[in-house]
Amino acid sequence: MSTEQPGAVPPEHPDRLWDSPEPRGSYDVVIVGGGGHALATAYYLARDHGITDVAVLEKGWLAGGNMARNTTIIRSNYLLEESAGIYEHSLKLWEGLEEDLGYPILFSQRGVLNLAHSLQDVRDGVRRVNANRLNGVDAEWLGPEEVKEVCPIVEVSPDARHPVLGATYQPRAGIARHDHVAWGFARAAAALGVHLIEHCEVTGVEVAGGRARAVRTTRGRISADRVALCAAGHSSVVARTAGLALPLQSHALQALVSDLLEPVHPTVVMSNAVHVYVSQAHKGELVMGAGVDACNSYRQRGAFHVIERQMAAALELFPVFARAHVLRTWAGVVDVSPDASPVVGLTPVDGLYVNCGWGTGGFKATPGAGWCYAHTIAHGEPHPLNAPFSLERFTTGALVDEHGAAAVAH
Repeated sequence: MSTEQPGAVPPEHPDRLWDSPEPRGSYDVVIVGGGGHALATAYYLARDHGITDVAVLEKGWLAGGNMARNTTIIRSNYLLEESAGIYEHSLKLWEGLEEDLGYPILFSQRGVLNLAHSLQDVRDGVRRVNANRLNGVDAEWLGPEEVKEVCPIVEVSPDARHPVLGATYQPRAGIARHDHVAWGFARAAAALGVHLIEHCEVTGVEVAGGRARAVRTTRGRISADRVALCAAGHSSVVARTAGLALPLQSHALQALVSDLLEPVHPTVVMSNAVHVYVSQAHKGELVMGAGVDACNSYRQRGAFHVIERQMAAALELFPVFARAHVLRTWAGVVDVSPDASPVVGLTPVDGLYVNCGWGTGGFKATPGAGWCYAHTIAHGEPHPLNAPFSLERFTTGALVDEHGAAAVAH
């Protein structure tokens, strides 16, 4: 498959997918953060809305934060209508994204199982399947033997410590290669004229007359008509410099990979009850995630007690994993809102927009969040898909409470 985008302008340096320009003194739109959501937003601003005077500012290297630290699971089987709407839109974008970007993102629709270990898990799972079907999302309820057919290595014995009583199953769900996704969006955005500026940390947002006017960075002051925050776990830190307090808590979310194995795990398996979710990457390593560390933190590393609990539960569900070895562990910094749903839209500060609070579900939302955020920035008002996720819901009480139903992590 060709990786050339029609009409793309080759980078100045042929060994790079995009150039590294010096920041200018002003832009129409400045996006704070250089992860997947930021790059997708810049791409859709340029492609769909003709706004190309855009700078993406990243304090490190592009996609070096949560985009490089997640477990790449993609699904849309959320309980509530508002959540299902934005995640299903994202999944539909995923299904055409490789062709759209002209870049191989290795999107593999291998399906996702969400295991049930108790009668309450079963009730919740069946409820979610019915809600998904009403919202046009593909979903099935599987019994233990059907779970075994989809994923033969899962232990479904009734005598197991964590007996599998069934599972929800979304066949269209899957995984993608996270760095390829970032590179594809970055390359396509740069080809449309967007400036991707690395090693440029935003240290403050300047507000005058109730409007965001500029950002202060380690590479100088940059004025902007619109400032779009897209810094995941650090969004609240940046917003605070503009006098805006966001209702977020940042936590470390841990993950790990094994050494390389022959193909043994054909799908994605998640267990909210025991905080384990696992897939097998394209190269062969098992990619595993755990629950959120309860302590507030900005550290990009996990804790041993989390790994210990995670491994104990994983071996109960997948006895074959006893032969695998942990290769490395890490953590991402996730931003969690009071109702476990994102915040995407306008703020009380004119010209300041925010995309945050995705918690553990940010990767799967990458194209959908970027698409909706770009629409919001371009039109000065939210798209119907992200309108329910406004900041005002925390004062009006119109919460989108996905606690538990969203599963522990993604």
